[in-house]
Amino acid sequence: MLHFPPSSWIARWLPALTTLVIWALAAAVVAYWVLQFAGVSGPPTQTPTALRLTLAEPAQNHLQRALGTVSAAPELALAADAGARFVLSGVVASSSGRGSALIAVDGQAPKAFKAGQAVAEGVVLHSLAPRQARLSATARGPVTLTLDMPPLSPP
Repeated sequence: MLHFPPSSWIARWLPALTTLVIWALAAAVVAYWVLQFAGVSGPPTQTPTALRLTLAEPAQNHLQRALGTVSAAPELALAADAGARFVLSGVVASSSGRGSALIAVDGQAPKAFKAGQAVAEGVVLHSLAPRQARLSATARGPVTLTLDMPPLSPP
């Protein structure tokens, strides 16, 4: 009859722990390559949206206001601080300019706004286009500011 000497804790658990570590590493490698092929690349970053003003000749308006011939327009005040206030996160738009947009206001979480709805005090979502939201001071007023989504990265 064979008799085995009593084994220590290390001799009993070392093969099991080694096997566990090897399988965990194999699973991590497989998960890494699956994420690489799926196009997921690290933590998401908030890229700033492009801001485009649609005021007619803003330099002339500034000069006229400095000389005192034109009163300060609310549209100009809207455009001045809009880059810091509004971030466009997403757009669902039809060809008629109706739909909704995800806009973050003053660094808060993005909220959905429909065309014609007030985004902030004195700012209304005027209309939408693919990857673009147009803001104005009133629902029927001229577009004073356009928020663009950042360009899509190539696959």
